[in-house]
Amino acid sequence: MSGRAKLGILISGRGSNMAALVAAAADPDYPAEARLVLANRADAAGLEHAAAQGVPTAIVASKPFGKDREAFERALDARLQQAGIDLVCLAGFMRLLTPWFVGRWRDRLINIHPSILPAFKGLDTHARALAEGVRWHGCTVHYVRAEMDAGPIIAQAAVPVLPGDEEEHLAARVLAAEHRLYPLAVRLVAEGRAPVAGERVMLHPTVAAAGTTLLNPLG
Repeated sequence: MSGRAKLGILISGRGSNMAALVAAAADPDYPAEARLVLANRADAAGLEHAAAQGVPTAIVASKPFGKDREAFERALDARLQQAGIDLVCLAGFMRLLTPWFVGRWRDRLINIHPSILPAFKGLDTHARALAEGVRWHGCTVHYVRAEMDAGPIIAQAAVPVLPGDEEEHLAARVLAAEHRLYPLAVRLVAEGRAPVAGERVMLHPTVAAAGTTLLNPLG
């Protein structure tokens, strides 16, 4: 990507990961700029935060499209194209995307998921991690593919599961890790240091952890 990558951030709710990306992008030395925050719900609380930070916002409501997911996504795509978006970041966007949209934005569409994938795909990841008795939990940033919570892994962060942990406490530690990891992963993508080869991300050897544990192998 030449110059600063133009980010389109998709949200459905408060968008705390969106806020982390917007904060990172406020630094002129960061390799990406928040060009658009786009929600599928008019009541998404993150819209107000983005606007307060001077980031353009838009709403493409999914409800009027009913079960026609592709028609909704074509409207979504039109807004992203209009804004000149280079990289789409899902940040609590509670919609499963069709193969059409995923294919159109292939390797320019990333997501953050609250588990160390491929473990605990889907919802309720913290409760499931506690139920399984794992010792480490965390989050993953990955390129999006048509299968839910699948795609080449860009970066991962791990947090310990502590004795006597409750779901809300574990969730809070994972969320704090997400807020550090997502801006780091976007930086890697925007700088061309996380290319996909054979459905694996081959991180550039110069990649540093920058204060967050990277579990993704360097290739």
